[in-house]
Amino acid sequence: MIRLGLEIESRPSELPYIERVWCSRSDDVGRMTSIATSHWELVFWEHDGQVRAAVLGPEPHACPAPVPKDATFFGISFALGTSMPHVPISRLVGGNAEIPDVTRRSVWLKGSAWHVPDYDNAEAFVRRMVREGIVACDPLVPAVLDGATLDVSERTLQRRFVAATGLTRGTVRQIHRARQAAVLIQEGAPARDVVYRLGYFDQPHLARSLNRYIGRTATQLSAPDRAEPLSLLYKPSSSVPA
Repeated sequence: MIRLGLEIESRPSELPYIERVWCSRSDDVGRMTSIATSHWELVFWEHDGQVRAAVLGPEPHACPAPVPKDATFFGISFALGTSMPHVPISRLVGGNAEIPDVTRRSVWLKGSAWHVPDYDNAEAFVRRMVREGIVACDPLVPAVLDGATLDVSERTLQRRFVAATGLTRGTVRQIHRARQAAVLIQEGAPARDVVYRLGYFDQPHLARSLNRYIGRTATQLSAPDRAEPLSLLYKPSSSVPA
């Protein structure tokens, strides 16, 4: 998929720890609008012969982000509930942590060299992260997303949800709905229909949500900005926190 200055390819994953795998290449674009996301990511990129990697935390609102020209990117977006026990996700919300000592072939994790993953073998890389204890999943979160009735207090549920995702269920729900709305509008759905389908109070409510989480109005989504494209936008999964 070519998104006006960014060539983006992505795919879902059958591995429950992964939400999506993506790769992209920048062309003639200096910056993009980074859409709000409730998922944290592991991202590798190469620019001017230098390879770097970082853990990107959940982003609770849309914001502009610089894009180096002629750079390549690869990322693994982790499923809700998946976290790194040694780096609390709550510390990464709206931020990132760079990983040192990265080359085209290797990255150092937990005191040993690992082969740098790519678009086709991301699952094998994450399986090893799970075995090594670098990545874990709180089973409560996917259970909540699947609508299960749990024998825990609401306070405990909220605490564990925030600990595993960095965000409240309400914030995750709002981000998810805004992304759904943006996709529908890009597909040609009228704003008034999106309001009804997704349960917004009215069109001003939808407009505020799009501005906060997508960084665009409904009109702008219908006519993409060539100077500042959006980051990866796809149909989110049907699971949302109750």
